[in-house]
Amino acid sequence: MSDITTIEALRGLYGAPGERSIKKEMRQLDTHAKAFLEKSPFVVIGSSAPGRLPDVSPKGDRPGFTLVLDDRTIAIPDRPGNKRLDTFENVIENPMVGLLFLIPGMDETLRINGSARISTDAVLLERLAVGGKAPVAALVVTTKEVYLHCAKAFMRSELWNPDRHIDRRTMPTLGQMLKDQIGFSDDAVETQRAMEERYLKTMF
Repeated sequence: MSDITTIEALRGLYGAPGERSIKKEMRQLDTHAKAFLEKSPFVVIGSSAPGRLPDVSPKGDRPGFTLVLDDRTIAIPDRPGNKRLDTFENVIENPMVGLLFLIPGMDETLRINGSARISTDAVLLERLAVGGKAPVAALVVTTKEVYLHCAKAFMRSELWNPDRHIDRRTMPTLGQMLKDQIGFSDDAVETQRAMEERYLKTMF
């Protein structure tokens, strides 16, 4: 076994981070971070709680769906979903979260780490409404670390390169995969068309 089990051993293998990697970390949102949020339609939220497995959940919406409340606070609407509530349940026990914001076509990302709470404030939820439909709740995050992340992962993966995108037909539909995983009979599986229709009706 060649596992790394101490921070000293880890640093001995990788060395110290560069000065710029440390200095770029901010406590609050600056002009560039706010502009990034205004254009971002997608965020991945990492959370954890004692006795539970860590969770990473995607949230997607219209560009700028994350509301900047002030230089240290943002609000993310919780649109209709599967009601697992993995992130929310974790936040109740451990408010620390990590956020990774993406903009399609841009290789750099915005990382925000901080403390979260779940809000049902009617005034806030109305500000997050789409087409007159307000979210049930919002994740309000107080920033503790804010920084832009370099482009290497996206450059290596060529994530935004359309020539690298797969033909969706080379993978089964979600309905078929769930049938295989759960073992439901054909009459108990929601068809792909029905699933897509439900998505449209419950998007907001």
